[in-house]
Amino acid sequence: MKRVTTILLVLLIAIYLFEKSDFMQLSQFKPIIGVEKEANEYILSWSKVPYPAYYEVEVLTQPPAGNGTHSGKRIVSYKTWNNQLTLDQSFPFKTYWRVSAHGLFNRLGSYSDSINLAQVTGATVEDFSRYKPTPTAYYPHSAPASSQPMLTWTVVPGAVYYEIEFLSAPPENPNDILPSEHQIFSSKEVFTNGYNADLSNYSGSFVYWRVRAIDHNDHPLGVFSDAAEMFIDHSLSTLLKPLPNASFNIANTATLLYPVYSWIPVIGADRYEVEVLNQAPENPNGTAPSIYRIWSKEVNHALDCYDEVSRTTPGTYFWRVRALDSRNNPVGVFSDATPFIVDLGKGKYAATFGDSITHGGGAISYSPADWEYSFQSYLSFPTVNLGKSGDTAASMVARFEHDVLPFKPKFLVILGGTNSLRGGVPASQVIEELAAIRDKCLANGIRPIFLTLPPINPSAIERTFQEETVPNWQTEFNIVNKFIRQQRYFIDLEPYFTGIDGELPDHYAIDGLHLDIEGKKLMAHIINAHWEQVTR
Repeated sequence: MKRVTTILLVLLIAIYLFEKSDFMQLSQFKPIIGVEKEANEYILSWSKVPYPAYYEVEVLTQPPAGNGTHSGKRIVSYKTWNNQLTLDQSFPFKTYWRVSAHGLFNRLGSYSDSINLAQVTGATVEDFSRYKPTPTAYYPHSAPASSQPMLTWTVVPGAVYYEIEFLSAPPENPNDILPSEHQIFSSKEVFTNGYNADLSNYSGSFVYWRVRAIDHNDHPLGVFSDAAEMFIDHSLSTLLKPLPNASFNIANTATLLYPVYSWIPVIGADRYEVEVLNQAPENPNGTAPSIYRIWSKEVNHALDCYDEVSRTTPGTYFWRVRALDSRNNPVGVFSDATPFIVDLGKGKYAATFGDSITHGGGAISYSPADWEYSFQSYLSFPTVNLGKSGDTAASMVARFEHDVLPFKPKFLVILGGTNSLRGGVPASQVIEELAAIRDKCLANGIRPIFLTLPPINPSAIERTFQEETVPNWQTEFNIVNKFIRQQRYFIDLEPYFTGIDGELPDHYAIDGLHLDIEGKKLMAHIINAHWEQVTR
């Protein structure tokens, strides 16, 4: 045994001296990286060093400065003996990838040049200008529309609203950003990916329609869709009913603790009434409430409704919505009933607990019903979303027993205090409330995993919500984040989202508060990268 140990020690010393001697000029090696597309995947590959080595692939939030070591903006790194890696397209576009080779004791040579994921996937800024929706509602000659058809199209990520136009002939400028000279009518009052058109006063039997997305600065976000021809039969009767636009339990995911119901509106509605049922309705396509109604709420001029009841009783439920006019009369009928399942077992492993940043939504027009705007959609482990929009740290403490304990999660990811601090609640009080949540977790066998608070952008918040932020918010955020970093289990989000001015950059949150898709992806991947560390 002693002889084997001696031989091994000599071998290690020899390898160390060989790597240090640079006999093979390994210090001159620089990986040359490239990307190839195979099916729907992107394969990152690089040249191999002429020496037994493993490779480290780093993912950064900003371009590396020179050839130095990684900055504090590194999200995650992967180690492999191979010279290729499949890129995860759920990473944010604003990420950079680079490769380095490593021997047993030393890095061999220099880092490769970095590759930007946006350029790799073809999602450059220039390509964004060519985004266009795709119509998903068709009315051919064999199945014409009534005079009040429901038109739908694919969502354009980041669109705040849409402009739809109706044409008497095919556009002379297809896939352009300018209106057509054949325009009959257009509307910009479209805040979801659907529109209930009123063509009652149009005498023709066919029309063309197309739609484009608009960003938060009222600029085109891409071009008009391909024009779709629609045949019209004015003699057809119209059954007006909202079109549900929120789906739950996608890919076996858990329903939100506080569900959000969304729909495409109908002509002539002043407000909407949503009802939740514990059985399928006995009166589909009716105008009267169901006998199985267990909850309802009216919302004015809205496209979504936030459930005020935490759904903790297991079972299958249904929701539907109807339109009402200014005199409280039904406009059309109830929408089709959409089922959703409450399964407490979905939260046994992990749950996320917090305010609207946890609940979901972003880009001004998107709610937690839009899964792309929830960071949980990009996590590498199962979780249930226990977020509630508008929460303060105090309200999180108050609802802990009722909302968290029924799920009995092993791990609870906690992000709270933003609403409290920006509203003027002192950091000392928020710390007391976060400590209370921590203590409640520990008393119930739950491991609390805190997330540091990302910064906000007060000017964007005021522009979007007409809400002021206290002047000393940065100082108060820093105090709370210092407390969070002192906890046994925490994941540090704040450095990745802080711009040079100390605020949240626009490209992560248009409204200055709720992270958009890019922000939610980055948030999730930071959590993924540190999950093993905080759960082992």
